[in-house]
Amino acid sequence: MFQPRQRQALLFGLPVLIWGSTWYAITFQLGTVDPLISVAYRFWASCILLLGFCLLTKRSLKFNLNQHLRMALQGALLFGFNYWLVYQAEELINSGLVAIGFSTIIFFNIIFGVLLLRQKVESKVIGGALLGLIGTSIIFWNEISQFEATQDGFLGVTLCVVSVMIASLGNITSAKNSSLKIPVVQATGFGMMYGAIIMTILAIVLGKPLEIDTGTGYLLSMGYLIVFGSIIAFVAYLTLISEIGPGKAAYSIVLVPLVAVTISTFLEDFQFTFFTGLGMVFLVSGNFFALKRKKALGK
Repeated sequence: MFQPRQRQALLFGLPVLIWGSTWYAITFQLGTVDPLISVAYRFWASCILLLGFCLLTKRSLKFNLNQHLRMALQGALLFGFNYWLVYQAEELINSGLVAIGFSTIIFFNIIFGVLLLRQKVESKVIGGALLGLIGTSIIFWNEISQFEATQDGFLGVTLCVVSVMIASLGNITSAKNSSLKIPVVQATGFGMMYGAIIMTILAIVLGKPLEIDTGTGYLLSMGYLIVFGSIIAFVAYLTLISEIGPGKAAYSIVLVPLVAVTISTFLEDFQFTFFTGLGMVFLVSGNFFALKRKKALGK
């Protein structure tokens, strides 16, 4: 249906467009329901839908204990602790700072890729990542300048950094699972199930109330996060990781602020300035430098 280059471009573009909007959607999740409970709800629904899809399309769901343990690790990292900490961070610092934090995931992917997957470091990939980080920082410079060095501020930044590291390890785990021939769709579905189980257990241990927000904003944003932010975006992104590696695939996350800023401009009164445009140029240049010249999106 698609040529390899077109297919990988689609796999790259879907997470950019979807995750660029989920930063805004997550803000509707904050307030009544504890973030830990919201994460559990999100991935319980996501795993049911995704594993149900596997059954309907007759994809095998038979895996041995070792494979389940690997999928459980992927789930704990990508669909559990990572998201819980993101929700917690967004309650303490603004979403712009969180977006900047997540743009650093490419550096963690490169580092962990070298240490855990024995991958080679490519100078152009690092150069492109630096351009992307600079671009993201320029776009959200106003938020950076308004950061208050309070206890809550430092806690929010710390939670964000730890979340990025956990997410990166989840990326590496997914890449390893793919190399062991565990299918991406099934691994994502079971990973979400294990992530939901872990978050539910943690919520019970911590005494979090199992409540639900019946407000329209919460329910609609939850539905969007389940179908698009979780199932579609993650399957596309993790498939991309299996094909071009976690380092290059992470550039899709680096481009997420482009979409996030555009949405924020129209829905949150974000002020588009010269620096916003300049930051976008850096972001696009970083991706072109690392991906186009290295032909990461096609052979």
